[in-house]
Amino acid sequence: MHIDQIKTVYLLGIGGIGMSGLARYFHRLGCAVSGYDKTETELTQALVSEGIEVIYQDDVNALPVSLAAPKDDVLIIFTPAVPVDLKLKNTLIERGFTLYKRSQVLGFISSSRFTIGVAGTHGKTTTSTMIAHVLKDSGYDCSAFLGGISTNYQSNVLFGDNNTVVVEADEFDRSFLTLHPNIAIVTSADADHLDIYGDAAHLVESFELYLDRVVEGGTRIVKTGLPFQGDLSYAMQPGADAYATNVHVKDGDFYFDYQSESLQLTDIRLGIPGLHNIENAVSAITVAHLLGISGDKIVAALASFKGVKRRFEYVVKQSNAVYIDDYAHHPEELRAFLTSMRKLYPNKKLTVIFQPHLFTRTRDFVDGFAEVLAMADELLLMEIYPAREKPIEGVDSSWLLNKIDLVDKRIVSPEEVLKVVESEKPELIVTVGAGDIDRLVKPLKQILTHA
Repeated sequence: MHIDQIKTVYLLGIGGIGMSGLARYFHRLGCAVSGYDKTETELTQALVSEGIEVIYQDDVNALPVSLAAPKDDVLIIFTPAVPVDLKLKNTLIERGFTLYKRSQVLGFISSSRFTIGVAGTHGKTTTSTMIAHVLKDSGYDCSAFLGGISTNYQSNVLFGDNNTVVVEADEFDRSFLTLHPNIAIVTSADADHLDIYGDAAHLVESFELYLDRVVEGGTRIVKTGLPFQGDLSYAMQPGADAYATNVHVKDGDFYFDYQSESLQLTDIRLGIPGLHNIENAVSAITVAHLLGISGDKIVAALASFKGVKRRFEYVVKQSNAVYIDDYAHHPEELRAFLTSMRKLYPNKKLTVIFQPHLFTRTRDFVDGFAEVLAMADELLLMEIYPAREKPIEGVDSSWLLNKIDLVDKRIVSPEEVLKVVESEKPELIVTVGAGDIDRLVKPLKQILTHA
């Protein structure tokens, strides 16, 4: 597959964060891009406004005429999330088209670019976005495929004029094993996606295979403490090749120093909060230094970094109310997020609204979730968001709630969340989860800002 020869692209599941990024990429290259998704969202509306046609009915008559028969310059991309009985998908297969997963297409792109791949069970979206911003802001430049909407650029795909591409390398379904990274970063390898891998050992094996895909002469950058090593290590403390020191909060912002054998930077202000984001910044600095970007440009870029939508995102920040939204959906992500909240606001009552994501993840990590959610002062627990899964007997939010050692806790519907917040007007509130909890963001913001 020669990406530069493609003229027509059709995406099944075009509204997904990763798929929409590819749609925008090929549209930017001048291809005729269109696609299907089940529901209309802000993201699909944005694609349409950019000139990309999207349909929402599983109607084969709505397929472009250019897809009547296979051609060398036509590319069909699908997400495994689309149903196996989708008429559009099966019709294209019957017509003789080869359908490619998003990960395969990223593999085609990375094979002809200088690729910086960022993998990890958590931290990869923020880290890849941070690296891309440092490269852009410093003038080095890059293209990027991100797993979230960059607040600086209001997009999940960035376009550059050079041959460098930053890719969020997804471990789900072993997708990252299609990439050909020149620089590979691994931020974490906590047990997750056990419905795919079966056990933690097979997940670790997959990360090792990802590191093995680094091209000759490339560099592997791995966080200290993981069950495998790279060429360079990084951490939040001494003992790694690159690490952070002098971490402190000043006027609501996080500051730190960076230390490695070949670079020392002091009094770095991070444009987004969170101890875990300082750790992400250490890896981003290490990559930028490898590419020859000067220390002063790196420091300036990190100060102007605004983060990723739904990653420690301030929705409301005023004297009587602070509201932050975050994508955390694994116990360790929650721990990092809530620990940073406690450091930032040690004297405020913390109200946590959490929506568990997947029955299997809740089952596999129920004790971890119970331990971490007990860090809240008040917990409003929503029902489990099933995504691609069917219910598992005995696995529900009531089961999780009973394991949480907290007095002020309850199960709530989305409507009840709004009523509680309207009534209590919490001074510090967070919404966390990877399901559809983000639908509460706008109404919660309205309640808190019109108090």
